[in-house]
Amino acid sequence: MFLALALQPVAALAKEWKQVVIATEGGYAPWNLTRPDGTLDGFEVELAKLLCGRLKLECRLQAQGWNGMLDALQAGKFDMVMDAISITEERKRVIAFSRPYASTPATFAALKGGALSHLPGTGTRLLLSGDAQRDAAAIASLKLALKGKTIGIQSSTVYAKFIYQNFQDTSRISEYRMAAEHDFDLMAGRIDVVFDDATYFASLAPEPGRSEPIPTGPQLAGPVWGAGEGFGFRKSDPELKALFDQAIGTALADGSIARLSLKWLKIDVAP
Repeated sequence: MFLALALQPVAALAKEWKQVVIATEGGYAPWNLTRPDGTLDGFEVELAKLLCGRLKLECRLQAQGWNGMLDALQAGKFDMVMDAISITEERKRVIAFSRPYASTPATFAALKGGALSHLPGTGTRLLLSGDAQRDAAAIASLKLALKGKTIGIQSSTVYAKFIYQNFQDTSRISEYRMAAEHDFDLMAGRIDVVFDDATYFASLAPEPGRSEPIPTGPQLAGPVWGAGEGFGFRKSDPELKALFDQAIGTALADGSIARLSLKWLKIDVAP
């Protein structure tokens, strides 16, 4: 009897979710993008709509710049975030993550036909542990090929952290607020290569009169990027995380996530 009474206040505190505001960048195609009419679309947007439908939740999508997105989540400006966010131990100390709905490699991109368009390992996949000392030998040829070159990265990402840890001593690094900005500088010839998610480069279209960015070097995969990509939540909202964990599990099991990733990302990224 005492145990039952003790549990009642805890159960009463559980929040029943009916409406959810989801923030995404809307500028990281094909994961998330903004159409000319202002509507959001992309792999994650379509996935969110699918999951919300299955959960019978009224979900509103909201555009939010990547820089400051996690702080805005903590401040209560929205309920959850999605922006191809890699699940890392560092971020898990700040927010809660859903189970991963994707796991993707990263790679460099350079201008087609340029001197760096065929870096060592092009066309292969290289598994990295995430330990800088252990991975040093595996990426030694890349470091040598990019010595003195300028690498463009989007700030505050796991890819930026990787480049600083492994290339800062031999290459110049240029940070950008949005991925599209480093693409523009690459095509304008102001930087030599960019580094980002491998699926991101599949969406790039060449601008008239400019060389086309193409992947170069190996696809870098493995524990270096954490457990994969997932939705982010406040730690104070475990019920919401539990709902999406369940829905992601169902979507993985019935192949929905694989189908959406093939549609948008051209490869099956289901973890």
